[in-house]
Amino acid sequence: MLSVLPGSNVFALSPEDADAIPHVGKKARENFVLYQYAGDNRAFAIAPGGAWAWQADEATEEAAVNSALQGCESNTRQKCVLYALNNRIVFDTVEWPTLWGPFADTLSAASAPVGNEIGERFHDLVWFDEARKPVTLSRLRGKVVFLHFWGSWCPPCLREFPSLELLRAEIDKKLSADVEMVLLQMREPFGQSRNWVEEYGFTSLPLYDSGVADSDTSTLSLSNGDVINDRDIARVFPSTYVLDRNGVVIFSHHGPVANWLEYLPFFEHAVAGSVTQPRLSAPTTDNAQP
Repeated sequence: MLSVLPGSNVFALSPEDADAIPHVGKKARENFVLYQYAGDNRAFAIAPGGAWAWQADEATEEAAVNSALQGCESNTRQKCVLYALNNRIVFDTVEWPTLWGPFADTLSAASAPVGNEIGERFHDLVWFDEARKPVTLSRLRGKVVFLHFWGSWCPPCLREFPSLELLRAEIDKKLSADVEMVLLQMREPFGQSRNWVEEYGFTSLPLYDSGVADSDTSTLSLSNGDVINDRDIARVFPSTYVLDRNGVVIFSHHGPVANWLEYLPFFEHAVAGSVTQPRLSAPTTDNAQP
């Protein structure tokens, strides 16, 4: 229940604090203003990708924290953290970009189930480079991969392109040796998507041909010769996945992102924390393999 305190403006928080919440959209910011006028024992939680929830009028602070975190986590596979507790901003800016993951080492990645959920090894898709040579996703092991599914027929996809271009520019400057961006067109031939990109000046983005022939093609090819339905990967367009160096999903988002530059620290952390060697839990012996 929302408890409004008419005429009261004595808060450690202010409505402007809503604009500082990372990743979230307009609705979350509006709710954060309401949160500030709610009853005691209240908490506001957020997650990478824009999930959020808040709870007020709980019996204790601990109960408010638990309820807010649970509400947030019911809408995301990412870890949720507190943004505010009662009248205080408690957001940890240092912890925030470490929330992608967990990262898989080489051995655990090899035995991970194949899929597109957090902690699963992503399907080994096949697409084509500019020379029309096939490329498999598994060939990119050793790099953090940004895998993006879009179409020029999709208005939310197109609105996202300026932000994607800014992200690409920063990755090129800081992380080009360690991060690979792959944009794959859906439900249209590659020539159609390429024409749109050239017309509107987004040619710096790394577009690759998914192999989709026309608007009726709803499958993507896998390296083992099988196919997968595009809706099994992308329930909406655009959809985006980030994979660690071993091909394991550490982040996913369905729908457009307003500001991809907010995610640059996450890529930096993934580059530093994602490894391609096994993590050993005990000292090695002279006979152990590296």
